Amino acid sequence: MTTTLKGQAALVTGAASGIGFAVAAALREQGAAVIGADVAPADLHLDVTSEAGWHEAMAKLPKLDLLILCAGVSGAGAVADTGFEEWRRVLSVNLDGAFLGVRAGLRKMESGGAIVLIGSASGTKPVAGAAAYCASKAGLRMLTKTAALEAKPRGIRVNCLSPAGVATPMWRTMEFFQQFPSEAEAWQALGGIDPAQPALQRMAFASEIAAAVVFLCSPAAAGITGIDLPVDAGYTLT
Repeated sequence: MTTTLKGQAALVTGAASGIGFAVAAALREQGAAVIGADVAPADLHLDVTSEAGWHEAMAKLPKLDLLILCAGVSGAGAVADTGFEEWRRVLSVNLDGAFLGVRAGLRKMESGGAIVLIGSASGTKPVAGAAAYCASKAGLRMLTKTAALEAKPRGIRVNCLSPAGVATPMWRTMEFFQQFPSEAEAWQALGGIDPAQPALQRMAFASEIAAAVVFLCSPAAAGITGIDLPVDAGYTLT
């Protein structure tokens, strides 16, 4: 075990699966004391859309040095076909939940510390048929920059990390994925998940996104705040 983050107290939302699970594991490998939060079974039950839930969660933490906001939901639908209830569902988790988390983290943290929001390449490059999701992730980028400016005098860094396609279980619940006769064909259509392929030529793995999160939390990123770090294999370049 390495100890880059030894002694750091971390809270990771969305920690029951996918990117959040991988981030929690990676932070622990670096010596951080991690509490994973989720609506699914985890160290701490937390509905990120609940203001009261955030108050209760913060009250249970002796201290907080690192906050990684991974909780999120997917959503599909063109603007003309998206119901307002669906729009609010996606924005409530992805953007409102992040706002409540950043606010709670800034109130809890003393001087120093780092907050990382998990955005998406879809917050930079629009995707037809994903209006609510794209809007929610675009909002994270400006939330990040504003919070970073406000937190800078206290030595707290706030950054966003935006992956493109990541091979996580969430894909299996999406209509796109279910259109294919086999799971292997679905993964291939998304970019492929063959670990023998270079990272620039396949989907990302959650562990690779977690490694970038660790960097943003580490002393190596001490001068970095207010950025949106694309980990997207060049997806947003075209």
